[in-house]
Amino acid sequence: MNQRFLITTLCALALLSTVGASLPYPMLAPLFADGSIHGLNSFLGLPPKLLLGIALMINPLGLLIGSAVLGPLSDGFGRRRALLLTTVGAALGHLLTAAAMVMESYLLFLAARFFTGLLEGNGAVMRALVIERVKGPLRNHALSWLNGAFNLGWLVGPLLGGFTMAYGAEVPFGIAAVALLLGTLGVFLTIPATPAATHGLRWWTVARERHALTLLRHGPLRTLFIVHLGYCCGVASLYEYFPLWLVDVGGYDARQISLVNMGMCALMTTAALFAGHASLVEGRLRAGWYAAVGATAILCVGFGNLWIGIAGIVLFGVPHAFYNTALQTWSADTFADYGQGSVMALLSTIFCLANILMALLGAVLTLIDTRLVLVVGGVLAACASVALRRWSASARAVPAENEEAHQNL
Repeated sequence: MNQRFLITTLCALALLSTVGASLPYPMLAPLFADGSIHGLNSFLGLPPKLLLGIALMINPLGLLIGSAVLGPLSDGFGRRRALLLTTVGAALGHLLTAAAMVMESYLLFLAARFFTGLLEGNGAVMRALVIERVKGPLRNHALSWLNGAFNLGWLVGPLLGGFTMAYGAEVPFGIAAVALLLGTLGVFLTIPATPAATHGLRWWTVARERHALTLLRHGPLRTLFIVHLGYCCGVASLYEYFPLWLVDVGGYDARQISLVNMGMCALMTTAALFAGHASLVEGRLRAGWYAAVGATAILCVGFGNLWIGIAGIVLFGVPHAFYNTALQTWSADTFADYGQGSVMALLSTIFCLANILMALLGAVLTLIDTRLVLVVGGVLAACASVALRRWSASARAVPAENEEAHQNL
């Protein structure tokens, strides 16, 4: 099929998928921390901020499992089939979430968000499609544009949640379900089926034996896991807790939080349009410098006042967009032999694991001070920056030593 048509379809689906994952973020902080009492924030008499931390964790937990298995499953059973099943299922998950909001059922809300996250872990499938079917210099641009579409979803989703919540907390989730069904129709009409490469194996066998974490048997991929996890913990600390920081520091409501998020995601999406340019600088080295700038922005939120913090939140979108494209394209080129679905799934799994870890840590630290989560996240991102640059330098030093030894012979 036409490459540009494929890119357009996948970018649209990426946007619609991320909208559903991101729309609760500006809603949840006011819902749990504005002082009102209802079924969602009074479950078992637990502190509302603790319930918020669990609510923030449960969707990434589903994403973690889905990201780990959906990419490898699509390697064997076909990308199109995986996208169709997961988008329909995620739409159903949004409808269950809407029902939980109406019933004020915290347990149903957690179950629905977990189920939705499980099936929204299909970003690795979309990235693998781009890497496999888009050739030449257009591939890096296409991957960058796909990342931009995911980023745009983080703009549209919170806006949708913040500005339609007034009509009922369930309304945004109903809209997200309809949007995903439209995305499913686009996949059905535009993406051709691929023959199954896994014959005689059941899907749960593939999921158990070939999930993304099996790649950690290999040393370079273990290193990638560690350094990328550190950076993603910084990202997760900002994504998950800047809304609560805005409530604590500035008394912001859902609409004001949505506007700050809109600034960050608008810059992130715009930067992603240009992040796929060719570069002579090695991918890990570029990613390391972008991570350093991102870490600085996160620390500005942790240590700054309201306006310095808002500037850090908004400006963070630029280095993060460039980091994603640099690291993903380098990983795709370096580890292609392991299967693009599995490699992209590993990167997605790392991000989801970081969200879970920071949600758990934040559930404790916010009981002391919300800024502590952001400071810890910024420090971890800074450590990842140093590690990436050292890894790049050590890799460049080995060929130089080999060349010198050859000359001495």
